[in-house]
Amino acid sequence: MKLSSVVFLGGWAFALASFFVPQPGAQSGVDRSAAIRASVSGATARNIILFIGDGMGDSEITLARYYARGAAGRLAMDTLPFTGSYTTWSVDEQTPTLPVYVPDSAATGTAWATGVKTSNGRISTTPSTDRDLKTILEHARELGFRTGDVSTAELTDATPAVLAAHVSSRACHGPQDMAACASDRRSAGGAGSIAEQLIAHDVDVLLGGGAARFDQPTDAGPTVTALAAQRGYRVLRSRQELAAASGPGKLLGLFAAGNMSTELTGDRAVPYPSNSAAPQSCRAQVRGADEPTLAELTATALRVLGQPGGDGPGFFLQVEGAHIDKQDHQADPCGQIGDTVGFDRAVQLGLDFAASHPDTLVIVTADHGHTSQIVASPTATDHPPGAISSLRTADGATITVSYATNLPGRMQDHTGTQVRVAATGPQAANVLGLSDQTELFRLLLNAMGGARPNAAGAAAP
Repeated sequence: MKLSSVVFLGGWAFALASFFVPQPGAQSGVDRSAAIRASVSGATARNIILFIGDGMGDSEITLARYYARGAAGRLAMDTLPFTGSYTTWSVDEQTPTLPVYVPDSAATGTAWATGVKTSNGRISTTPSTDRDLKTILEHARELGFRTGDVSTAELTDATPAVLAAHVSSRACHGPQDMAACASDRRSAGGAGSIAEQLIAHDVDVLLGGGAARFDQPTDAGPTVTALAAQRGYRVLRSRQELAAASGPGKLLGLFAAGNMSTELTGDRAVPYPSNSAAPQSCRAQVRGADEPTLAELTATALRVLGQPGGDGPGFFLQVEGAHIDKQDHQADPCGQIGDTVGFDRAVQLGLDFAASHPDTLVIVTADHGHTSQIVASPTATDHPPGAISSLRTADGATITVSYATNLPGRMQDHTGTQVRVAATGPQAANVLGLSDQTELFRLLLNAMGGARPNAAGAAAP
């Protein structure tokens, strides 16, 4: 009864918003009680799709929604029936009992990947003691799940790396990038760079950027790409090869030397009054013919991993929209908005898959918050600090966004705010309320029907 009341009130709130700002396609006053009751399930999941919007706090979601859909519009990620929030703090390297309230993507990724807090910069290792932490992907492989890791960043970037690498520094992308973690080099008896470890974990589907890291020679001579081919990977370099990929076998898709392209482009935010021109409209990014979108990467991953395979475990797939964060750092609203919308298209593919595979758990969340804030339009006597940009939204109205976690022209910073976590499918109701990021690891493990989680690591303050 309580759940129905919440949904009823939420529906009326939506209906009022739709009344004041009509929007075609907005679902006003929909009673979702029956659908939500049907989704409350403690069963294990055959498939799990984890969507990570890097730096995608509530402000970033709202900005993309308003720009692309209008005030009363909704994104695909807004339709998930269960929504909660989680905290994202990391810990101090030397005193792990002390929290660090503004985390980076390495520490936050380690939190959901292992269930343990670590310090900023570490990839699935403990602070100070530098012990490896078993990841959710490693658990998934042991339990018989096929695995996938997809990103618009370099595949060796922090968020994709935390699933299948253990290094003391996120900077150790490839075998020639090991200055910050020399003891992890293979020639020193370590497991190697992030690129080498991703391949050594035999992740079934690896799709993203970072070709320059994988094309580096290893200490033993061959490139990481060559080692991947020796381990049975089919190496993809183009959109056409991606579209043709099917059947069994492992895939390594490398579609950019570094990070992949953004979806949209436009002018960066600048201090007032330099931005006093007419509100901008974002433009489509010109991308190479060989470079796919995140939605295309996701479609291939779902097609390959989701092939029928009996009644046993299915797959665990993580999909990251990386440029939400990267363009937020650059005070680039169009790049940030475009990748939020592109990420949302990938989310819709996951929801479509789950609709025909009801034993699929879909989770949409972020690693940390970021700097962009929707603010009042500036005037000659009253204007926000920092860099600001005005855009023309789908409503035909003007929206102003401010970037003020650093001085204009400098790289903007993360924030320490809690972020959204939403879900549908088996175990989805466990995201409700306020939790900590480490609890997502336990939710995923329970959904897999898995073993005991990590006991190592720092205690909460």
